[in-house]
This record gives sequence, structure tokens and C-alpha cells, in this order.
Amino acid sequence: MTQLIINHYEAAAVILFGIGFMNLLLQNNLIKKFIGLNIMDTAVYLFLAAKGYITGRIAPIVVDGILDVEHYINPVPSGLVLTGIVVSVSVTAFSLALVQRLYKSYGTLDMDKIMSMARKEEEE
Repeated sequence: MTQLIINHYEAAAVILFGIGFMNLLLQNNLIKKFIGLNIMDTAVYLFLAAKGYITGRIAPIVVDGILDVEHYINPVPSGLVLTGIVVSVSVTAFSLALVQRLYKSYGTLDMDKIMSMARKEEEE
């Protein structure tokens, strides 16, 4: 239990990922599926940010002439998180544009109904 308290950011990331994954699996509405996907993305970013931070270290900006690497945190996880956020926003925008086109074509956002209508169109 003490490890869970010490690693509370990682635990929160795992819980968020589980919530997003279950939302992705159980929802039929496409908008709700993308919300679940975004929750999963956020959980991964939280996990990376939590792993990149080390207590007692400072940002990797040389101010006081300290050049020893052990005084600074690793900047790579922060860069990965920022890059991931940019990619996630782009994928979400593109996905929502596709969902809008699906709604215009089929008149619903229910995945099962869209799949059944697509099968009917394919058979014709």
C-alpha cells in the first residue's frame, strides 16, 4: 500500500487508462469512443511526465553555473509528452472530421447501425 501512495501519479495514470479503454470498448457512439481514446492519451502523457520527474532535481537550464548532469531532470519525457499532445490533437481533429462525414452519410453516430447500413449498401 505504501508503494501505491508513493507512486500515486502512476496509479492515477493506470486508472485513467483503464477508464478510457473501457469507454472505448463499451460505447457505441463514435464521439464517446474518441473521448475514451483521448482519456487514454492523457493517461499515457501523465505516466511519461511522472516517470520523467525526479524529486530534488531542477529543470535542465544552466543558471548558476551547475554543469553536473545529476542536478537536472531528463528533458526527453517532457519533449515526448509535448510531441504526443500535438499528434493527439491532430488525430482527434481528423477523427472528428471523419465522424462528421459518417453522420452526414448515415444520419447516426451509432457504430452498430453504421456497420449494418454499410453491409446493406455493400450487398446491393
